Amino acid sequence: MTAHAINHRRLAFGGGAKAFGTGRALEIAAAVAAMAALVLAAALPEERGESARLALSSSPASFAPGRESTFGAYLGAPYHYPSDFHINKDGSTDLTIKDVEWFTHPFNNPLYYGARIQRWMAGGTFGTMIDFTHSKAYAPMKDVKTFQGTLDGKHLPDKAKVEDFFDKLEFSHGHNMLTLNGLMRFARVGHIWPYAGLGAGISLPHSEIHLLTDPARTYEYQYTGLNAQALLGVEFRLKTGSVFLEYKFTLADYLSPITHRDGNWLPIDMWRQFSRRWSGAEPPGGWASTRLTSHQVIGGFYVRFVPEVTAQ
Repeated sequence: MTAHAINHRRLAFGGGAKAFGTGRALEIAAAVAAMAALVLAAALPEERGESARLALSSSPASFAPGRESTFGAYLGAPYHYPSDFHINKDGSTDLTIKDVEWFTHPFNNPLYYGARIQRWMAGGTFGTMIDFTHSKAYAPMKDVKTFQGTLDGKHLPDKAKVEDFFDKLEFSHGHNMLTLNGLMRFARVGHIWPYAGLGAGISLPHSEIHLLTDPARTYEYQYTGLNAQALLGVEFRLKTGSVFLEYKFTLADYLSPITHRDGNWLPIDMWRQFSRRWSGAEPPGGWASTRLTSHQVIGGFYVRFVPEVTAQ
């Protein structure tokens, strides 16, 4: 195996902190710390403030949903359906890879994780949620795939490995989705409350795309279009928090500019992208597009914040 292949394998499979740098290590540490804080908050209700204890102490309503806000974090595992990947540039390049079988490595660096804020109305039946999901998608570089079209005016072979034309093809920091969702709870079973939701939002992936014929890679956060999700889950309510298990179905259409730039800080990357669009400048490498359709199973914790109850 060549040194290049070994390097790629280390990067794709999360082979050590050096492969991803200090920023990625901090990203994982923050996710783990958030999860640990939520576990402690749910397990140690005596540390909560007096107003929260009053609001939750009037049994049998102490475990029942009502007007409340929650903050949650979660880990999980996704599955992405195969999809076609395209690059178009000035008529000279019109490349398609058929049925890319994206893989995910959710528990390798960087982790699959998410965070959300919910607001439930009086009665606890209906609510809203802002949900951020950090998923990942890697192209299988060593797989032989069907290629169609042209690259720099030259016809592509019918069959080739992805690595024959790409040094990198992934959304590994990650396949990021930010959505606004409507929620509804159903009749409980004991302390278990089923719920469902629908939402839509924007995709903000960290794209890493490098054609071997390009002078540089594209390595930056990008706005790539809209997404949507449907979810179904169960919430097990504790006194001051909840544990939840959930299934999500997500759909995201990507249109990624091939900029040949290194970024890595979301606000600056977004400013550069929208400034370029405002000026009408086309990305030097053209546009990449695909659709990521995914099943996701997640589990995590909520901390609840309820309105203060005035003593009678």
